[in-house]
Amino acid sequence: MITYITGKLIEKNPAYVIIETAGGVAYYIHISLNTFSQIKSEETLKLLTHYVVKEDSHLLYGFIDAEERSFFRLLIAVSGIGPNTARLILSSLSVGELSQAIANEDVRLLTSIKGIGTKTAQRLIIELKDKITKIETLSNDNFSKTNNNNKNEALSALISLGFAKNTGEVVLEKIIKSEGNDLSVEELIKKALKLL
Repeated sequence: MITYITGKLIEKNPAYVIIETAGGVAYYIHISLNTFSQIKSEETLKLLTHYVVKEDSHLLYGFIDAEERSFFRLLIAVSGIGPNTARLILSSLSVGELSQAIANEDVRLLTSIKGIGTKTAQRLIIELKDKITKIETLSNDNFSKTNNNNKNEALSALISLGFAKNTGEVVLEKIIKSEGNDLSVEELIKKALKLL
């Protein structure tokens, strides 16, 4: 599976980007409006990807961060939600708004998304509510989105150990707030395991 692609940004569009890699191969990658809005006109771009193989096509979907890709994967696991519908959902609502809508069983907000009817909205809530823990705050001011590599590595380790991403994130944030950013990956994991 292709995990991410790094290369020169050749073309940027609200629905896709074209990235040329060092080997001279250019990839057409489908993106959400959320990812589009966060891509600057940079020379080099790195997108996390999800590779979809269909009977008649092979498609790449790109994401600016791991959180959006995780939500995309949760969405396409729901019966009746395909990759394009998942991308549309992530273009209509931020990850935080979507998480809150599912946690609060907000059918009205979910049905405001083009192509999502009441039954599909209810299915989303039923199938995803247990997989998503409530996010305490959605504002960027209060919710840390730092590029803390140690935190990200520790979170990946916790997820691979079977802990929910959002739960791990909350615990790691709590540790970092109380003890600072200087902890090693191993220290973060050990402290998180005591709290989980």
